[in-house]
Amino acid sequence: MQLIAPDILAEARGLTGAMLGTIYVLGVALWLFGWRWHRFWIVAGITLAAGLIGLNAGRTTGGTHVMAVGILLAVAAGLLALELAKVLAFVAGGCGAWLAVQWVLPQAQELWAVFLCGGLFGLLLYRLWTMVLTSLIGTLLAGHALVLLLEHVLYFDAVAWVAANVPALNGAVVGLIVLGVLLQAVSAPDEDDAPGAQEEKAEEKPKEETVKPKEKKPPVPWWKKLLPSSTAA
Repeated sequence: MQLIAPDILAEARGLTGAMLGTIYVLGVALWLFGWRWHRFWIVAGITLAAGLIGLNAGRTTGGTHVMAVGILLAVAAGLLALELAKVLAFVAGGCGAWLAVQWVLPQAQELWAVFLCGGLFGLLLYRLWTMVLTSLIGTLLAGHALVLLLEHVLYFDAVAWVAANVPALNGAVVGLIVLGVLLQAVSAPDEDDAPGAQEEKAEEKPKEETVKPKEKKPPVPWWKKLLPSSTAA
């Protein structure tokens, strides 16, 4: 399994340096701030994917309003993105477990059970799985873009070099994925520090009871102080 795929590099050789730089910066941002900005990534990713699917569907059916179909589908998916996040986490967890088991055990059977178990773990460990997924995607984007940028600068055959160094590149990518997860866990804000958490805590706190001032007793005459307490009473 090649995490930095030579086929993708061969197809992406036609991209300009500015486009490769943008992809690299996007990959680094996704790798470093995956969980902190996860709502933005989810909404942006689902909106973009739905728009592309809508454009492709309108083009294949021969519709005259291809752009309208793509825009409407993108807007609808963007509005439902946060609700679809858990569904995507289930699917992504199942697919990840499926691919991992198939990579380690190519002859394994009953992969549907593996898919379901991976999906359940994706839901239970939603935060960790989001960190892993964003770190993986960010590392792959930045890695492919960086190799192509180095090809423009150092003038070497990136496809042949990647094909000759598959084990080393796979190890580097896995290490960067783990490092990205650790950096996201350190830099991610705690749930108590999230926006609105302090307001919710303030609302949950019971209102302090107003302490009524004690009524002042009338001063005791000096001559009563001289009498015994039983007599004064």
